Amino acid sequence: MERPSVAFSAPGKVLLAGGYLVLDRDYTGLVFGLDARIHVHVQTLHTSPGLSLSEIIVKSPQFRDAQWRYGYRETEDAGGIEVTQLKGHSTSSQSRNRFVETALAYALTYVSTVDSTKIGPASITILADTDYYSHVGSFGTGIPSMLDRFLDFDIPLHQAHKTGLGSSAALVTAFVAAVVAHYAPLEAVHASSVREKLRLHNLAQAAHCAAQGKIGSGFDVAAAAYGSCIYNRFSPSILEGLGDVGSKEFSSRLKSVVEDTDSSKKWDMTIDKKFAATVPKGLRLVMCDVDCGSETVGMVKNVLSWRKSKPEESVLLWETLQKGNEDLALEFHKLATKSACRTEDYDGLRTMILTIRSLIREMSLKSGVPIEPEVQTKLIDACCRLPGVVGGVVPGAGGYDAVVFLVEDKSTVIDGLQKFLEDYRVDADQGQGDGIGKVRLLGVKQEDRGVQAESSIIYDGWLR
Repeated sequence: MERPSVAFSAPGKVLLAGGYLVLDRDYTGLVFGLDARIHVHVQTLHTSPGLSLSEIIVKSPQFRDAQWRYGYRETEDAGGIEVTQLKGHSTSSQSRNRFVETALAYALTYVSTVDSTKIGPASITILADTDYYSHVGSFGTGIPSMLDRFLDFDIPLHQAHKTGLGSSAALVTAFVAAVVAHYAPLEAVHASSVREKLRLHNLAQAAHCAAQGKIGSGFDVAAAAYGSCIYNRFSPSILEGLGDVGSKEFSSRLKSVVEDTDSSKKWDMTIDKKFAATVPKGLRLVMCDVDCGSETVGMVKNVLSWRKSKPEESVLLWETLQKGNEDLALEFHKLATKSACRTEDYDGLRTMILTIRSLIREMSLKSGVPIEPEVQTKLIDACCRLPGVVGGVVPGAGGYDAVVFLVEDKSTVIDGLQKFLEDYRVDADQGQGDGIGKVRLLGVKQEDRGVQAESSIIYDGWLR
């Protein structure tokens, strides 16, 4: 029986408040989903009559030579489904894509525990909305129609400059959802079900952590699965001891983690969608891509080192920051309950954002990490003097690669911000070594929806 063709997409994210704090279970992060999505389509790979293949082809047709061919096999001792990249294909990219490979192995392993039907050959297509990459797609081009929303980037994938929207988390989440839906009974992946969405979240968290080689906070995967939320991280011990694909009894351990049936490893994160994770009517989140970039891993390492060496100083600052972030969430909630807001109603938000930024700069100074570098301070301050710009921050771990603004949702405000950024230049005395490059307003905005099924019609022309 031929398996159904299915497609799922998952959103990008922006961590508006709670950078670094979200690494600790004592604190929370305010994360918003974005309308830029990663899409994954899965269909049966048809072969010639009498020819049997154990092969899965993964393609990213927006990039040159972005194709990976995998063989798959069931390992001994219930070790799960192992996938191996096949070499020697002239049309295949020879570089390894760890996120695709790991997501595929984890999804197939989970499928093998819930459906005894043999896993068959498949063709998987990955497509990304324009704003995930910085060399294309500005606000001025508008959002493509549903039928031509995906652009041919015409470069190798390794040359693409990401804009920091959480592409790996969105990819892994959409990928495992689509693969499980293709092979397993459809009821096992009904993404609108609370129970099944939790399973998809858990599987994506496990696969994403394995792919990145560490157990992260998981806020990006939570946003990919659930959309905008207030997030409190899970205990790392949940995924510790899971082991690798191929290790003895890996498949049963993975199933237990995904289905949350092990009482000693119960998922304990909090994903609060009922309170405050909503941009009030009349406001809009917009993001700017800064053509520079920061080494997030190194920044996180140095902040945590400062926190360990100065526990009293850091805890006091983090507690104050947490209070500021909670006040911001409360203000969002209060404004969201209003049917309409006037410009003066946003004064509270302005003050709270300024307070949070001041505390972030204090953490930058004490830790020696450029979370809000001076050039970003100048940029944000300049933009916040424009009419209708309520406030701005460097999101997530901070640094030089992105800025997010909260603005009044009016075309005059957005056009004014875009024009200002087009003409913006770094002061000559700032030194380009610590400077920022061209700043562009992206076309993304907040969106509350998490992972969801899609109609294959929007991929016409891309499924080859």
